[in-house]
Amino acid sequence: MTKQTDPVARGEASDQARAASARVQSPPPDWVPPSTVVPPTLNDLRRAARRFRLGLNDADLDDYGALMEGLLASYRRLDLYAEPRLEVKYPRAPGHRPTAEENPLNAWYWRCAIKGANTGRLAGKRIAIKDNVCVAGVPMMNGASILEGFVPDQDATLVTRILDAGGEIRGKAVCEQFCFSGSSHTSDSGYVLNPHDPKRSAGGSSSGSAALVAAGEVDMAIGGDQGGSIRIPSSFSGTYGLKPTYGLVPYTGVFPIELTLDHTGPIAGSTEDCALLLEAIAGPDGLDPRQWGGWQGQAYSEALTGDAKGLKVGILKEGFGWPEVSEPDVDRLVRESALRLQDAGAEVQEISIPMHRDGIHVWNAIAVEGAHRLMFDGNSMGTNWAGHYTTQLLDFYGRSRQARGKDFSETCKLVMLLGEYMQRDYHGRYYAKAQNLGRVLRNAYTAALDEVDLLVMPTTPQKATLLPPAGAGRAEIIGHALNMIHNTCPFDVTGHPAMSLPCAVSDGLPVGMMLVGRHGEDATVLRAAHAYEQLG
Repeated sequence: MTKQTDPVARGEASDQARAASARVQSPPPDWVPPSTVVPPTLNDLRRAARRFRLGLNDADLDDYGALMEGLLASYRRLDLYAEPRLEVKYPRAPGHRPTAEENPLNAWYWRCAIKGANTGRLAGKRIAIKDNVCVAGVPMMNGASILEGFVPDQDATLVTRILDAGGEIRGKAVCEQFCFSGSSHTSDSGYVLNPHDPKRSAGGSSSGSAALVAAGEVDMAIGGDQGGSIRIPSSFSGTYGLKPTYGLVPYTGVFPIELTLDHTGPIAGSTEDCALLLEAIAGPDGLDPRQWGGWQGQAYSEALTGDAKGLKVGILKEGFGWPEVSEPDVDRLVRESALRLQDAGAEVQEISIPMHRDGIHVWNAIAVEGAHRLMFDGNSMGTNWAGHYTTQLLDFYGRSRQARGKDFSETCKLVMLLGEYMQRDYHGRYYAKAQNLGRVLRNAYTAALDEVDLLVMPTTPQKATLLPPAGAGRAEIIGHALNMIHNTCPFDVTGHPAMSLPCAVSDGLPVGMMLVGRHGEDATVLRAAHAYEQLG
């Protein structure tokens, strides 16, 4: 399928952002305030010289300090400008932190009621926003006490698009601390409980988003996905969750993890609602470097024909039977469900992609070192990309991170320590190699998708796992956070659209089946999911 432009899914955030940029007024020429940026001290320069092993003495550093004055004048000049901001189009009250009675699954971080346009494809839909997404005037914690107290002053592009489409935002859904867990036990606001069994994980990191949809408290939710964080909670909680093609949905105004892994997309109670939400939020906004592919949105709901006639589906052999983590009932039920697509008109066969088993290793190197550079060294924004920087978030998080480093979760600390070591002692070589091998992995899937239209496998090798007990040790906490990403994380590296849908129930718990399609063919993935859903 070629990249298509569909005005119903194009969105207007790009035009709004450009209009906001045009309204920024220039300060009087040639005037620079004297002291908005404090010059570095000799000790500051000594520390920098030691870090880079420059071999400079104090006299040298004094010279460099004097030479910096002209450059610092430019920094001071920048302070005279007001930055372009993402537009906030719809009024809202700040809302409130829910009480325990209002929040039985601990899935809400904040409750509010923001109404959008009177009409649109999302009119009448109740929507939760993952709490790593900026909603102006509504507190944002991203699962971390380190960020508590931050209140965005801008709406993320996808928030404006949801409201333009007539949706009503009912609040912010809890997510795991800085989104670094595939289970629901790392948020500083407490465990998110699975609606099917409160002793079990709701999945992560979009834990609250999936739990609220599964419990019927909202119709739709926004999730984020860097290693499976839309699809894992959808699998554990029994919802429909689509990680779109990389770059299809703008990430502008969303707290990132790693620029090449970041995806955001819909979680819903049905394929149709998933398609409607994707229609509303898809398409370029002109502000997100992840959107270099130029993928345009489509009228995805019109692709839901109720059948899979003409589609070829490949059951991915290597997606089953993962040592020590795959559950036999999950493998069996997903195979049976994949074969049921024949009843909807699809041709089903087995297919092999041996490199799939190494996808998790490629992902590990990219996620560890990339997140270390962007999230921690780069204070959530980093450098070397053109687009909209959420500087208010960067500034708040950068200051708080320095003051409260002890409050990072066990998973975040693991990534920070290993990422720092691998960057310092191996100079980023393995990150670079993993990115290069990511192209090989991408090509392996793409070649298989020349033979079939879709790949199918278990979303997670197991059903929802038990939450770790209070007081669990570090190894148990980290193990529970990362023991389910085997099939999901490779497709964050390669950017293929991938969707989890509930296909069975075993021992009272949902089983998730994942469909993976060609780049830009999110509509085909949704069509097959809808066809399976109609089988009942």
